[in-house]
Amino acid sequence: MLDRDGFRPNVGIVLLNQKNQVFWGKRIRTHSWQFPQGGIDRGETPEQAMFRELHEEVGLLPEHVSIVARTRDWLRYEVPDRFIRRDARGHYKGQKQIWFLLQLVGHDWDLNLRATSHPEFDAWRWNDYWVPLDAVVEFKRGVYEMALIELARYLPRHEAGTEPRNRFLRHGGSRPRESDSGREDSQPNNQMELPPGASFEPDPGTNRPPHHE
Repeated sequence: MLDRDGFRPNVGIVLLNQKNQVFWGKRIRTHSWQFPQGGIDRGETPEQAMFRELHEEVGLLPEHVSIVARTRDWLRYEVPDRFIRRDARGHYKGQKQIWFLLQLVGHDWDLNLRATSHPEFDAWRWNDYWVPLDAVVEFKRGVYEMALIELARYLPRHEAGTEPRNRFLRHGGSRPRESDSGREDSQPNNQMELPPGASFEPDPGTNRPPHHE
């Protein structure tokens, strides 16, 4: 389902724990890390799609989370031709996304990467809110940055005056804009080590770029 400009409607999910850390998932049989996300089916609202993707990708149900905020408008990114299926080139351009900020009210053990027969992730970890965007595939960094900046104002305050300790989104000192405006996959290079606490069983036969919805 594409809009007239060639963008597919999609939702992205920033899931918080009680420490304002975010869920970071590793795409199955790849070295790519990202936030949960997925397409909006015909007839679905963004919120309905978000809850469906939340269960399909991380096994959570509506009672496990509360909605803190969402981006006001669509955030768009274009997908390079090499990531687009040959039969979609020429009419598919990229994604337009509504991002949701969720608070986990359940427990870590409620997370289940095998909730369906077609898992998206094979490892996960909690990461500081300002994830290092140089670990994100380049054409999606802008969407991540805009979503994180727009949603940061709604972060739950567990202590008066608490601010994120590190507001740098990218290594090298690039600082996010102080803006109200609110671009998903991560793709470290093959030499990048896994984050602490993460584990996976690499598939030696998998060496192609991941498919980007």
